[in-house]
Amino acid sequence: MKTQLIPILGIAVLLVVAPALVSLADDTAELAKAAQNPIANMISLPLQLNTSLDWGHEEGTLNVLNVQPVWPFSNGKINFINRTIMPVTQQPKLTPDGSSKFGLGNITHTTFFSPAAASPLTWGAGPVLSMPTATDDRLGPDAWAGGLGVVALTMPGHWVVGGLIQNLWSFSGDDDVNQFLFQYFINYNMAGGWYVSSAPIITADWNADSGQQWTIPFGGGVGKIFKIGKQPMNAQFQAFYNVEKPDFVGDWSLRFQLQFLFPKGG
Repeated sequence: MKTQLIPILGIAVLLVVAPALVSLADDTAELAKAAQNPIANMISLPLQLNTSLDWGHEEGTLNVLNVQPVWPFSNGKINFINRTIMPVTQQPKLTPDGSSKFGLGNITHTTFFSPAAASPLTWGAGPVLSMPTATDDRLGPDAWAGGLGVVALTMPGHWVVGGLIQNLWSFSGDDDVNQFLFQYFINYNMAGGWYVSSAPIITADWNADSGQQWTIPFGGGVGKIFKIGKQPMNAQFQAFYNVEKPDFVGDWSLRFQLQFLFPKGG
């Protein structure tokens, strides 16, 4: 009788546990897509470290830690996605007798207006403002700059694919700013919260000399959704090779990101 009872108990446990495991897998997949969506209606705090190797004429290492809180709210018809980027920079010396600089760069804030209704194509657009908060002239231009940002993406199956584009023009201050940014992102989500990703940031400084305007990286990496206690997290690593760059920029850059996720009801 005991021998017959063991498989019966095993089946009963499986019937109870299996739906929970499926639900957990579904939750992880949805959380991964939300973490990869720059205009998701979810509070998050990404900490993104960008390391540029052989940077500057002295070929030092440039580190920029972007603290990027995302704070959305909605009126039921439109989502208002507030994204702030606060760069903390460690810049190497520029001359043999020079010194490195450490401090805050210019803070950038974007508010995306995005339809709240679900759609095969998710999109948002809104104003971008860059503020002259740099603690040193080397860490950011002395200028207020503004522009428009647009993002669009689609999430078929395991994929999250899209792009973000913006341009900033100075309207006040001592420096002239005319800077372009385009980031495409391609993510493929796998089992266990793992995913592969390519999300390089392509930039152009239109005020730079010809041949020195564009920085075009190419590459990608891996990431994973996981939890520390009850706190959902997103961690990723990517490496990029610059196929086009100004003379002072090195060939390679690395990106490490740790993101705190605060899903509704989580």
